[in-house]
Parts: sequence; C-alpha cells; structure tokens
Amino acid sequence: MSLDELDDDVMAAYSDLGDEPTVALDRETKNELAMLQAALGADEGELLRRGIHALFQQVVGSGDLDFHLRSGYDVTYDEYLAGATYEEMTGGSQYPDRDDERRYQM
Repeated sequence: MSLDELDDDVMAAYSDLGDEPTVALDRETKNELAMLQAALGADEGELLRRGIHALFQQVVGSGDLDFHLRSGYDVTYDEYLAGATYEEMTGGSQYPDRDDERRYQM
C-alpha cells in the first residue's frame, strides 16, 4: 500500500461517516457516558467528540498510529500530513539502485 492509497481510504471513510454517525452503546459504555454527562454537564455529542480527540491524541502520542500505518500502508502519520514519504522529501528516490558488480569499474 502507499500514501495515495491511504489518502483514498481516509477520504472514503470520511464520506461514509456522514454528518451524524450512529453508534450502538453497550451497557457499560452507556453508564460511563451518563456519568460523564452528569459530572461535566456536557451533552452526548460533545463528550463523544472529546473522547475521539482524546483517543486520537493517545494513539498518535504512543506511536500506535504510526505502527498501524506503517504496517498497512508503509507510511507514517507525518508522511501523510506532509503528503510525501521521507524518501521523497529527502530525494532518496532520485538515485538509481547500486549495481555492486559494476560499482568499481571504469
């Protein structure tokens, strides 16, 4: 997979979400959400947004996002944000592969 495939998959997932995604909650999650609503005085939508932001920051900060992106797409989150791989940014892809048999021939 590649950076372009990751970008296509992110765009497809984004368009599939729509404006108001629906999520089925299990009993434990529903109880925790109700406790947070009561304690923080925030509505359900705000708490879900905060939860997604917190999870995203945790996954980025721990390196888990890069691990999964590297495993599935052979890119990192920084490369995704830059729109280019490190190799493309540093010019590493512009040189041809070495031919070890002919390297020292004149």
